[in-house]
Amino acid sequence: MLYYILKAVSLVACLLPRCICDYLGQVLGYFFWLCIPPKRRRMAMEQAKMCLQVNDSEARRIVRSSTVQFGPMLFEVLRFPVIKKHPEQYIRIEGLESLQKSMAEGKGVIIAAAHSGNWELQGGAFAMAGIPLVGVAKKQKDVGADKFMNEYRSLIGMHITYKTDVREMFAMLKKGWAIGLITDQDPDRKNGVVVNFFGRPTNTPHGSASMARSQGVPIFISFMHRDKDGSHTLMVKGPFRVDKTADKHVDVVRTTQLINNAIEAHIRKYPEEWFWLHDRWKSIREEFPDKPWLQAQNND
Repeated sequence: MLYYILKAVSLVACLLPRCICDYLGQVLGYFFWLCIPPKRRRMAMEQAKMCLQVNDSEARRIVRSSTVQFGPMLFEVLRFPVIKKHPEQYIRIEGLESLQKSMAEGKGVIIAAAHSGNWELQGGAFAMAGIPLVGVAKKQKDVGADKFMNEYRSLIGMHITYKTDVREMFAMLKKGWAIGLITDQDPDRKNGVVVNFFGRPTNTPHGSASMARSQGVPIFISFMHRDKDGSHTLMVKGPFRVDKTADKHVDVVRTTQLINNAIEAHIRKYPEEWFWLHDRWKSIREEFPDKPWLQAQNND
């Protein structure tokens, strides 16, 4: 049922003017903010205060802005059929030439991204620019929502695989595709390495570094930023090469730290665009419950 509802809303959104959809997205975003449980809000605000060294009111403003952006993001996903026709009106890419040069070698690349700006549009922006991209997605709990999201991701050119299908990722990489991996959320301790993030020990996904090292391919780091006129700038940095010494763990940790440093710098520049509602230090807090700076985030 949800699939058909989303398709119907998408049809309407594609018929409406862009400015109206932007306005409706803002209204929906404020509704999202009002629906966030108080405990989740407090957790996000504590993270913002800890990372950015801001006061309560500024932390609340940042987290609220970060949440409200989900409304416009959703409407842009609903309007993928329109965006596909004229992507140049919506997205500008900085650093595309370096990525194209690496892709021309035919070995594929890893694109490490973050939940900042409209990350759903980011993968499509690469695909519409001629970069064959595999979007690595997390399966949605609702079957209808999962079907809709994957259909619309494919609509703008992405090949979608689930994060559990590592074999397909390696197979596509060997065929010369770019593998897009989100690298800024807390994994379980078996699938992460601890590196610094905002000066704190932080469990971080190492898939980008591990895959790049294993296959000898470069890593690019990308971020999506919403400009004042409502369009987007996709910033691509790289290529970065993973060292391949006798110590694999050291090589992976070093590159994962480099990625974290880039993400941190981008968040400091555009704090309102990052997904603060995610509990970034959950696994570290559970492993080290005596850390006072982590306990503060878990207060009711």
